[in-house]
Order: sequence, then structure tokens, then C-alpha cells
Amino acid sequence: MVVRTKQRITFFLFLLLASAGVTRVHAQATDPETRLAEMGITLAEPAAPTANFVLAVQTGNLIFLSGHGPMQENGEYMSGKVGEELDLTQAAAAARLTGISLLTSLKAQIGSLNRVKRIVKVLGMVNAVPDFTQHPQVMNGFSDFMVEVFGEKGKHARSAVGMGSLPFNIPVEIEMIVELHGE
Repeated sequence: MVVRTKQRITFFLFLLLASAGVTRVHAQATDPETRLAEMGITLAEPAAPTANFVLAVQTGNLIFLSGHGPMQENGEYMSGKVGEELDLTQAAAAARLTGISLLTSLKAQIGSLNRVKRIVKVLGMVNAVPDFTQHPQVMNGFSDFMVEVFGEKGKHARSAVGMGSLPFNIPVEIEMIVELHGE
């Protein structure tokens, strides 16, 4: 009887320690600030809006981010029409770069990306030639990046549409709605 009790205690301790380890690993994997650092991404200060609007508006626990484009490290936008100057791989990279731009503005608005409860809704606009039909695959560059940074919290509802043109000839423009943890 004593041996069986020791086995049960050992088993329960194993489960307890294992679950604590899993929780710790899971928390690290979904800490967006840590993930960005691990990926070598530093979020700088966002550029000022180019007209009479703001980059983000908070109402309740929701943040609405204005449309952003793929801002490069040199401060210039990536440009080019998808299917003409840019191929699918380059366009998906532009969507990922736009994700970095959006996170820059989001962090400036809320202080820490650890406040994000969920990426809720995304609208992706792709500047493409008329016969281009792979808009969702372009937006996968953005969506995959959000999941890489936020884990399951990065999965979102999404629309991906084609446009005849976008400002400054950028290949993608993306707007996003984010839910924050309650305070």
C-alpha cells in the first residue's frame, strides 16, 4: 500500500512539474515582446501621419489602426505593383513588413504588446495588376507573422482584396483591429 501511494505521489508531482514547465514555455512562446526580440525585430517610433488623421484610436478595449504600408528600415516605403514589379514572394514580404509597421504604431499607442488579448480583424489591400488573383497568399505574409509573434492570439478574421493602385505605389496597405486585456 505504501509503495502504491509513493507511486501516486510521484506521478502527481511529475504531472504538476510538467504542467508548470509547459505553462512557462507556452507563456514565453506567446510573449510578443520576447518573440520580437528573438526574431531580431526592434520597433522604433512610428512616423507621423501624412495628413489629418491618427495612426490608432482606442475605444473601450479595442484599438483601430489606420491603414499602414510596408515601411523599410531606411524610412522609405517599399513600392511596386504586384504581378508587375513584384512577384508573390516579394509581396508577401511586403505584407510582413507592414505587420511590423502596424505593431510599431500599436506599441506606441498601448505601451506594451503584452496588453494584446487578440488580433481581431484585418483588412489587406493589395496593389495588383488586374489579372492577379492571389491576394490571400500575399496577406499570408502578414497573418503568418502575427501568429509567429502572438501565437494563437494572432489568429484573426481577415479580408484580402485587390486594388488598382495604393498611395505611393505601395504593394499592400493593411488596417487592423486589436482587442486589449481589460484593465
